[in-house]
Amino acid sequence: MSAPKPARPPQRVVLEGHYVRLEPLSMAHAPDLFEASNVADGDARFAYLGDYAPKTQADTEAFIQSVLGKADPILFAVIDKSTDKAGGRQALMRIVPEHGVIEIGSIYWGPAIARTPRATEALYLFARHIFEDLGYRRFEWKCNDRNEPSKSAAERFGFSYEGLFRQHMIMKGENRDTAWFSMLDSEWPAKKAGFERWLEPGNFDADGRQKTPLRFG
Repeated sequence: MSAPKPARPPQRVVLEGHYVRLEPLSMAHAPDLFEASNVADGDARFAYLGDYAPKTQADTEAFIQSVLGKADPILFAVIDKSTDKAGGRQALMRIVPEHGVIEIGSIYWGPAIARTPRATEALYLFARHIFEDLGYRRFEWKCNDRNEPSKSAAERFGFSYEGLFRQHMIMKGENRDTAWFSMLDSEWPAKKAGFERWLEPGNFDADGRQKTPLRFG
């Protein structure tokens, strides 16, 4: 094996898929993101995020303003290509190019994105970009250990559970034990093939139900 090489820092680029497009987050996304976030179960959806469910569009604008121009994290809007509206957001964060390590985080997938092929493709577009375009060796997913849906999503997306970091953070005034997951560059070819098989439009019936589950290998 050749010696590991540093990866490249991510840039604010557009990542195009079949179901979604990832765009660098900007103030132009505020109206759509507020609409996607201002939902009946918004407080529950934001329970494990670092920010709170917005009550006004000004709250969404303030969040966007707080991250604009930062090199870490870099936020992207998830655009639902069927409506051309931003239905969620996600970030590349804890970026360490010299070691080839990067994390997906600050994930909010609204009702039109969550639990659909759009969410799976949004994750896939990040993974393909960081492994193939930027040369990262390790892709991380971390979440509050109490966040069972996030842990289930990490495993469904092909991340491997690596353990629990106890009393890792204080989040919103409460202790957070953090579950760590990862995917490696050596694993990516098999993961990529599984994602691409599942994301094929022919894998879904007229009602959008999958014909075969997401699997790798």
